Amino acid sequence: MTTSKDKTADATASGAASGAASGKLTLAEILEILSGGRLPLRFTAYDGSSAGDPDAPYGLDLKTPRGTTYLATARGDLGFARAYIAGDLDIHGVHLGDPYELLKALSDDLVFERPPARVMVDIIRSMGVEHLRPIAPPPQEAPSGLRRVTSGLRHSKHRDAEAIHHHYDVSNTFYEWVLGTSMTYTCACYPTPDASLDAAQENKYRLVFEKLRLKPGDRLLDVGCGWGGMVRYAARHGVAATGVTLSREQSSWAQRAIAEQGLGDLAEVRYGDYRDVAETGFDAVSSIGLLEHIGVRNYPSYFRFLRSRMRPGALLLNHCITRPDNRSEPAAKGFIDRYVFPDGELTGSGRIITEAQDVGLEVLHEENLRPHYALTLRDWCANLVVHWDEAVAEVGLPTAKVWGLYMAGSRLAFEKGGIQLHQVLAANPHDDGRDGDLPLRPWWTP
Repeated sequence: MTTSKDKTADATASGAASGAASGKLTLAEILEILSGGRLPLRFTAYDGSSAGDPDAPYGLDLKTPRGTTYLATARGDLGFARAYIAGDLDIHGVHLGDPYELLKALSDDLVFERPPARVMVDIIRSMGVEHLRPIAPPPQEAPSGLRRVTSGLRHSKHRDAEAIHHHYDVSNTFYEWVLGTSMTYTCACYPTPDASLDAAQENKYRLVFEKLRLKPGDRLLDVGCGWGGMVRYAARHGVAATGVTLSREQSSWAQRAIAEQGLGDLAEVRYGDYRDVAETGFDAVSSIGLLEHIGVRNYPSYFRFLRSRMRPGALLLNHCITRPDNRSEPAAKGFIDRYVFPDGELTGSGRIITEAQDVGLEVLHEENLRPHYALTLRDWCANLVVHWDEAVAEVGLPTAKVWGLYMAGSRLAFEKGGIQLHQVLAANPHDDGRDGDLPLRPWWTP
């Protein structure tokens, strides 16, 4: 039986022998060595070399020496992203707005292994030491965490505002094309796998509304409210809803939508930091997609602040992306940190529940909506594909490629369980421990 190690050794020996014969390894030979001869797609390079199955449905074309430098000088997915976004690496067999199938092939079958030291020497010599010197990344990339200190300490108000601006102030028109009519940039909740995106987002708001036991005349605070989807849903059902967002583009869009829908008497979306909300005594607080931007070390102050804005007996619903364990390093890295969510941090649902409990909130229920986010991302990618030409005209090809790569990659991560989506429901108990006459069992429709 031929083992994986045998194949790797064969590929390494074959590539090294070829390089020895010619005096220099080609780029395709280098890739074959690093991948152990297990390329799941067709690879071509500017030096004229190629590798992999020529009939494979998906392919990569390394077009420039700059692309080699990007790939060689950044770990993990960052080098791939830089070369791809800069136009130095082309992908084939998939739409740029939804490269899911290509990424899935790479994720399922491509495993890089470090070759023996003598082979690494041949690789470096063949590739050229000039490609090991880092160069400027594409302009769409955010500065490194170290360089961001010029904007303030991590998760200070000013630096948080800069991070939110980087991701959310791309273009409201672009978001309308990707997110659909609901303008909701958080995980939907699909009543059936074939439900439409808009129906699933409406169902998500219905679920949050019911979990919070909201009724006409109540007051809701929605922190990190985005374009005001939850605020407007609550107002349509007779609830006085106040939303707050650090994105100026989101707040202006939301206020226009509130006015157009005749909800101004009940709904308001403010531009600002959630920590600046002065009102108290809310009947419920919703936080849908904000915790990812808070920073794990700030969880105690975050939950303490939200509790301070709730009346005794009020309910809190926290909806956010999580890791599948409570041990992983919380800081975002690589492509996601530099191109999508600067300063974003994820941790496990256990850590979130612990921090909520430790400030005095009583956790009542939690559930994982991981498969729903994979479906949501599938539908966002489909929207981007439909509106690809308009999206490129609106935000430029590099930014549009960032979004296709990010959403397709995130879909894959949710499908494989590398990231999850948890809703945690908690109550602000009365001083005497009373639960506010809550039903004995969950009271909402799943």
